[in-house]
Amino acid sequence: MTSRLVLGILTLTTLAVPTYRATAVAQSAAKPAAPPAMASPMSDAALIKSAMSAAPLSIAKDATIVTMDEKMEMRTLRKGTNAWTCMPDVPNTPGPDPMCGDKSVMDWAAALMGHKDPPRDKMGIAYMLAGGSDASNTDPWAEKPAAGQTWVKTGPHMMVMNIGAHFDGYPTTPGDAKVPFVMYPGTPYAHLMIPIR
Repeated sequence: MTSRLVLGILTLTTLAVPTYRATAVAQSAAKPAAPPAMASPMSDAALIKSAMSAAPLSIAKDATIVTMDEKMEMRTLRKGTNAWTCMPDVPNTPGPDPMCGDKSVMDWAAALMGHKDPPRDKMGIAYMLAGGSDASNTDPWAEKPAAGQTWVKTGPHMMVMNIGAHFDGYPTTPGDAKVPFVMYPGTPYAHLMIPIR
């Protein structure tokens, strides 16, 4: 799940370990409050089409569609009638990464971007049917891969967020693209990435 994507919006219990919390506090002080602007030369119609590609049509057709403007403020492109929110691809990542999430995912994402613990006991579901690209599988706030590392590229998948410590038995590295794995393991933002194609 791309933190720059979430940043913008989305806005998708707590596994907090004392060591992690101290690191997160230190990192949050060193990290900028907002990433570089994600200006998009795409028309609103193209942004809506991109956003809708993230989820099954049965969800996307009635979802609220949002994007970030050049001031890093959320802009609603289309008001929806269901409990889902979709956002378009982030043009400053190496691959397509539009995403759709339910209300709990939005709360989870808001906590991530605010460097706060996600709300307890609010499992969320998100789709990224166009795939995704992340700077790191372990650092929720990475904006680019660490020296010597590459982007974490995932094919079409869904995600289960905010399920506490219920990840036993799942790998914590994205080795086989056909096997579910945990992204951001050992953090309050750990979530299960489930390939679907």
